Amino acid sequence: MAVRGTPVPRREDRALLTTGGVFVADRRLAGACYVTYVTSTIAHARIRRIDVDSVRSAPGVVDVVTAADITDLPPYPPAAPTLDPAMVRPMLATDRVRYVGEPVVAIVSETPYQGADAAELVEIDYEPLAVVVDPEAALQPGAPKLFDAAESNVCLRLDTPDLAADFDACEVVVEGRVVNNRVAPCPMEPRVAACHWDDGRLTHYSAGQGVHPVRDIIARYYGLEPGDLRVVAQDVGGSFGAKSRPHPEELLLAHLARRCRRPLMWVPPRSTDMVGLVHGRGQVQYVKIGGDRDGRIRAYHAHIVQEAGAYPAGGATLAGNTKVMLTGCYDIPTASFSSESVVTNTVPTGAYRGAGRPEAAAAIERAVDLFAAEIGLDPVEVRRRNFLSRDRFPLKTLTGTPYDSGDYEAALDRALEAADYSALRAEQARRRAAGDTILLGIGLSTYVERTAGILRPDYGAVELLPDGKLRAVTGSSPYGQGHHTSWAMLISDRTGVPMDDIEIVHGDTDVVPRGGITGGSRSVQSNGTAMWQAAGLLVEQARKLAAELLEANVDDLVLDVGSGSFHVVGTPAKAITWAGLAAAGLEAAASGDEAQTDGERRLLHAETDFSAEGPTFPFGAHVAVVEVDVETGQVRLIRLVACDDAGIILNPLLADGQIHGGLAQGAAQALLEAVVYDPDGNPLTANFADYAVISAAEVPFFERIPMETPTHLNELGAKGIGESGTVGATPAVQNAVIDALSHLGIRHIDMPLTGQRVWEAIGRR
Repeated sequence: MAVRGTPVPRREDRALLTTGGVFVADRRLAGACYVTYVTSTIAHARIRRIDVDSVRSAPGVVDVVTAADITDLPPYPPAAPTLDPAMVRPMLATDRVRYVGEPVVAIVSETPYQGADAAELVEIDYEPLAVVVDPEAALQPGAPKLFDAAESNVCLRLDTPDLAADFDACEVVVEGRVVNNRVAPCPMEPRVAACHWDDGRLTHYSAGQGVHPVRDIIARYYGLEPGDLRVVAQDVGGSFGAKSRPHPEELLLAHLARRCRRPLMWVPPRSTDMVGLVHGRGQVQYVKIGGDRDGRIRAYHAHIVQEAGAYPAGGATLAGNTKVMLTGCYDIPTASFSSESVVTNTVPTGAYRGAGRPEAAAAIERAVDLFAAEIGLDPVEVRRRNFLSRDRFPLKTLTGTPYDSGDYEAALDRALEAADYSALRAEQARRRAAGDTILLGIGLSTYVERTAGILRPDYGAVELLPDGKLRAVTGSSPYGQGHHTSWAMLISDRTGVPMDDIEIVHGDTDVVPRGGITGGSRSVQSNGTAMWQAAGLLVEQARKLAAELLEANVDDLVLDVGSGSFHVVGTPAKAITWAGLAAAGLEAAASGDEAQTDGERRLLHAETDFSAEGPTFPFGAHVAVVEVDVETGQVRLIRLVACDDAGIILNPLLADGQIHGGLAQGAAQALLEAVVYDPDGNPLTANFADYAVISAAEVPFFERIPMETPTHLNELGAKGIGESGTVGATPAVQNAVIDALSHLGIRHIDMPLTGQRVWEAIGRR
């Protein structure tokens, strides 16, 4: 029986929940020292003096390094060539600090506790400079400039010069300003790393999203050949995009380890990570939407002010993803886009679950609701009248984005039916008429997003072992996705070998020949297809060997995946299993017959690199239901119905987990989470006492509505699902809160929709 499409529990969890995983901090490196970074306590200042003399003699201190000690090292590699080169980031702050949390001094000590004590002895004399934390304020004439060599605080501009939104033809035009709040990714495992040198070769232990990209960045930075460097990442406690590339503190470890000739470990505390790990989102969105009074949308423009933080990193480029997904699910005849990415005295921003695509959905979905409110139509009707119809796929949008397949109205219909939309509207009307203080709000979002947007080959290999079991080697690097389960399911379906007899190997550049970052919801559709194809190639090799052993024509031989055996069509009694093939291969090798082994004397081995023709575009519809207390402003999310279509689903249990996690994070941004700075650039949300990470107490049981629309871009028909929840949930929840108060004349409230913010909006009406 095929295991694809069945809810198989994760194989990874037993070890994680019993014996425990092997995380970077669990490594026991003989003679290891620990690195502590002293970071800036001021948002913007010139460094007059750094005194570390007393630190050098502190107990347990092995080495102390400032920028003056690493002048032979290049600056931190830029995230993209399009960013302003005048805004280069030093590995350690040189003459200036630009945000609270910027590393200034590195201390190497025998124990982490000695490093923490020694850090208290560092004396840094700062000359404070003017601070700007608001990206819009950073655009104003006379605003404090972060980089003297740059023309302004803008590090990147994007637009659509060939497109123009025609608002002159519209009967109704609505404009709005929408804040897509800055959030902290907060993975369970913070940034951690370890490394050691042996005979001129570096071994680096990473907690990121892919070992080969980390290897390549380190090798380029230090001028190493790839073979002179091994990167290992086994169990990784999450990332959400924030650890997609090594931060400066991690990249510097190799140099520090070479200086002190000792293995090094770096395990920062959570409070350090909250002001060191990149933040996500951070857009101010100016939306303008126009159309006819019958609900037809004719024009849309979005101008984005993107927060980049103190140094342009990956987050500065993410407005490009927002541009790609500009018009969402809608057939809008004219549209345009512009953006400015701006540096401020805050933590740099980077990728965060969805990376620019949730921001696009949030902008267009708020715009559609604003338009619906202006013309007095139900937001459901406005969406229906503007969807791209399913008979038009595949298609290209105005921005040239190649949508593969979709049925947006069907997804909305399923979500509305499951939520019983008419009954919700009736209950909302009843409460309003009765003068209830607990109001009901119903929010919608219909979204489409891009997955596997970076086109590249993904590696997969499968080989037969001497005991008849299989080993699979993957270029993907999991950090919570369930790859060990997913790849075993695919290979088992293709070969008939039980899942328990399939070993999955990942995350070691000495074992895995090539690979890329696991991100952008690419895993099943790209890495999974590579595994599926490699398993198929292995089956073909096995058929040829089985035909020789059974003295049959290879064209007459079939694989019975139910029993995992090869036999002639119509003659199942005479068959050979994978174990039999392995035994025959070993016998042939022992007799010196190389015909059954490859150059590495493997029994059977197949590998492939799958390259898709284009990205895929999952879509869906979410219905959020909230209760709002008009006397206190308190919001309670009571239902979240989600129809997320990611093509053919490999494992519904894993898909549920991905969607539920995304829904929780999406709701968290809408209701609770926001990174906050005071006017002097001091972070006010630097730990979990102040930063409101969502928990099970704040979310209901999610209602997932299945729907599968396959893509033609891979053999599995699969699209990405890892980020869908964060794309659809955030605008649905925000729209729900505003909908609850719409009869009071309230058209918009910015996220996060905290009790105080909602209460203040009610008071201002």
